Amino acid sequence: MKKFLNKKSTITNSKKFLAICALILLPGALLSGCGSSSDGGNGQVIVYNWGEYIDPETIEMFEEETGIKVVYDEYETNEIMYPKVESGAASYDVVCPSDYMISKMIANDLLAQINFDNIPNAMENIGSQYFDQSKGFDPENKYSVPYCWGTVGILYNKTMVDEPITKWSQLWDEKYADNILMQDSVRDAFMVAEKLNGFSMNTVDPDELETVKNSLIEQKPLVQAYVVDQVRDKMIGGEAAIGVIYSGEAIFTQRENPDLEYVIPEEGTNVWIDSWVILKDAPNKENAEKFIDFMCRPDIALMNFDYITYSTPNMAARDLIEDDDIRNSDIAFPDLSLYNNLETFSYLGEEGDSLYNELWKEVKSN
Repeated sequence: MKKFLNKKSTITNSKKFLAICALILLPGALLSGCGSSSDGGNGQVIVYNWGEYIDPETIEMFEEETGIKVVYDEYETNEIMYPKVESGAASYDVVCPSDYMISKMIANDLLAQINFDNIPNAMENIGSQYFDQSKGFDPENKYSVPYCWGTVGILYNKTMVDEPITKWSQLWDEKYADNILMQDSVRDAFMVAEKLNGFSMNTVDPDELETVKNSLIEQKPLVQAYVVDQVRDKMIGGEAAIGVIYSGEAIFTQRENPDLEYVIPEEGTNVWIDSWVILKDAPNKENAEKFIDFMCRPDIALMNFDYITYSTPNMAARDLIEDDDIRNSDIAFPDLSLYNNLETFSYLGEEGDSLYNELWKEVKSN
């Protein structure tokens, strides 16, 4: 399918610097630890997660409270994670894929059913609406526990536009030529043009996708760059007027530049969920459930929210947020009932993936 690139914030501070330094040693630990028990304590759990997508202090707390050693590894994209997991190249227990990838992993029998009796914090603290949303990729809520969620929208600099930006269609306005940043990701880029044209962002209709491709080709001369993490830095620095961005990154950018405004476009957008899953061949399934349960504890979920700035589905953690502006933020916690045409990405199958990839190549090479 597409190269679905990292949507995780990379805030640079001393705390994160130390965390990164500590993680450098982990790949070796992973290789030496696979297939064997931990040296004492209550065993281990092997976790595979997005880069900078957890507060390292929560891992230390889990180890101290449970005696379970956490072996931790990171990936940058769902597409890097999947083949490594599928091949069994490393014996992971817990992974945190995105919605559509969870659907693919279920279809290919890679996931274990979760015993929710062993994860009471999930049932008590995760909002029911997030489990309802998860049914779009985990129809019976058997395989996944929501960890973070958010929207994809438009970030714009109020000093660089002459009107409020409220629609995807404004990203096709010639007056913003060379001031528009698009995501360098086939599904994200296609989603924008699909919503522009009134289509589902999960369409595999060839005629609709041809229309979407042509819309993106039409827009291309106006685009300054197709980027991923750079949209954050460029918007903070005033290098572009408008950018497609994930809501969690929008929160960070507004802290750095108060001239920036985030909006969910009128035509609709993607609402995504990243969730904890346990692999079918997990060597430490019981410890994996203990790890997920710990991450669903309100105080721990709050620490992770503060660290990564991506919205938590943990309602008890949200209640603990002391800053009223953040707790009631329309970016972090929008009332989704106020918006139309919201969807979650679905796995499109191998043929659908191939079709999107071929059309994306045409857009990029045109």
